[in-house]
Amino acid sequence: MSAIGNLKLSSTKRPTAMPAVQLRRNKLAKKVWEQIQLAKAQQSGTTFSVVRHKTLRNEDGTSRNVELHKRVRQWWFVADNGKLCLNVRYGAKLIEITKGKSTVEVGTTTELVPTLEIIKGAVEAGELDTQLEQVSGAVAAAFKH
Repeated sequence: MSAIGNLKLSSTKRPTAMPAVQLRRNKLAKKVWEQIQLAKAQQSGTTFSVVRHKTLRNEDGTSRNVELHKRVRQWWFVADNGKLCLNVRYGAKLIEITKGKSTVEVGTTTELVPTLEIIKGAVEAGELDTQLEQVSGAVAAAFKH
């Protein structure tokens, strides 16, 4: 028997485009990951910034790659009662996690990273898809005007 005969073959085609729901999940999961890294950096006393690469052209027409550091703004704040609170954002818009409630009360900074990891897991599992649909519609509508 040949080596290829041992493989399980199928006629599945690779999708040409990713569904919009999955794109939104990936975008929010990436932003939550940035918040996790920012929280870990603050707890350890270091800084965190996202590095992106940009190609620039010189006057003579040659191009060069430049590293740019993008500042990450934290989503958490200290409330009036002294507890740490967390908002989840999609772009500049707040996401309502449940009806009428967009803030997660964390308590202390030690609970921040596990809370963000729970939120990231929920995003990847698709638990916030309806909220993402509403917020992305509002963001898209703002660009149309």
